[in-house]
Amino acid sequence: MLMIQIKAGPVAFTDHANMWKPILSAPFGRHLELAVLDEDGEHALVFPCTKGRDGWMNAVTGVRIDVHPTHWRDWESMRVLANTSKPIPDLP
Repeated sequence: MLMIQIKAGPVAFTDHANMWKPILSAPFGRHLELAVLDEDGEHALVFPCTKGRDGWMNAVTGVRIDVHPTHWRDWESMRVLANTSKPIPDLP
């Protein structure tokens, strides 16, 4: 069974330099960082996502994902994956 990490630590909504925006304002076709709310609280996904006509997709794999985000912000291409020291490569 393949396990994929999908969440990082808690989301900090006080970072004024890179503010989170309400999910209703999320643009189509851009690489975004999503904040989701689940039983563990609010956290950010560890991979970039894009909003499409049929819902959200993992921007790296193109696979549709079943998430219900609450907020978004632009994805920064050199984010570091949680639990590793390897940066995510630049995306096209």
